[in-house]
Amino acid sequence: MDSNADATQSIATYYGVNGKRLQEQYKNNLIDFKTWPQRSHAKKWLLFPQNIGKYLSIDETSLSDGELYTILTNKASKGKKGSIVAIIAGTKAETLIDVLQKIHVNLRKKVREITLDMAANMELIAKRTFPNATRVTDRFHVQKLATEALQEIRIKHRWEALDAENDAIELAKKTDTEYVPIVLSNGDTIKQLLARSRYVLYKKEKDWTENQKQRATLLFDLYPDIKQAYDLTMSLSHIFENTNDKLYGLTRLAKWHEKVRQAGFKSFNTVARSIQNHYKTIVN
Repeated sequence: MDSNADATQSIATYYGVNGKRLQEQYKNNLIDFKTWPQRSHAKKWLLFPQNIGKYLSIDETSLSDGELYTILTNKASKGKKGSIVAIIAGTKAETLIDVLQKIHVNLRKKVREITLDMAANMELIAKRTFPNATRVTDRFHVQKLATEALQEIRIKHRWEALDAENDAIELAKKTDTEYVPIVLSNGDTIKQLLARSRYVLYKKEKDWTENQKQRATLLFDLYPDIKQAYDLTMSLSHIFENTNDKLYGLTRLAKWHEKVRQAGFKSFNTVARSIQNHYKTIVN
């Protein structure tokens, strides 16, 4: 809608006509907006049952002003035309179920698999609306949890570095001396190193630039726990990306859980527990 409005305004400017009036003419006369069957509820939900397929994906996203919408897509369309099956305002399970059940039951029964995150409301929605579908936990969400756990450790050290710097500055003022921060070999202060390493930790080691390699080496030397957490995150990613056999996958996840237990990171223990609670759908 916004892109159409921008395009209409550009045309109006080019031809020297009133942009708002041209938009109104476009909406009211040049397209079938007034007779659009979904017009009355378009702000709350849209359904495109003709796009339904055997393999669906359901997820929430923020489209505008931070408001959440739930989107159901046909995976076979790969994000192209015909991908969207439903867009529904909000994430409340009962509301979503009520809307999705407007799709004819025979179509819903044809769905074989639905991919979702680990949220309980998504599980309920999938179970109630697509009774014949196997529910599969989106591994992206699992890996995202591990990445957030890693970043949490980095952020904790960053706050500690900020406190240490503030203490040093205050001490310098009291003793009437000049505060000179420690500058590392790559030109970063410790505070800067921890801030600038954020994007390094999102990437695989093989994808690091030379500057990122240098920054990672310094970071891991100063903070071995971040290195340990990074290795846990990457090893989990490796399991998901390189395991096709279900039994083998369970074995590798069990070994990963043991590494997490030995590491003793609270946030990673939470990730491990989340995986354990969704084993059946993660390894599908």
